[in-house]
Amino acid sequence: MIISTIPWDQPATMIDLDGKAPLIATVRDCVIHYGLFKPFAKEQARVLLTQPVHREGQKTRTWLLHPDEIQQLADKLRAEG
Repeated sequence: MIISTIPWDQPATMIDLDGKAPLIATVRDCVIHYGLFKPFAKEQARVLLTQPVHREGQKTRTWLLHPDEIQQLADKLRAEG
């Protein structure tokens, strides 16, 4: 699970495939913002990391988190309170 290695205070940029202005903040802020999105917007969201993480099954590390991974972070944030 790649999300366990991503620190909440890492700088990141939330982008979407719809062309809206990006959100430049921390991973935590991006995840909180993601939680406010409607389902369609969640499907379009991506988080660009400043430090790549290893993705299981890939030879190279990744800079981009997809909606399912952002949702895992949102679930983790909710569980942490």
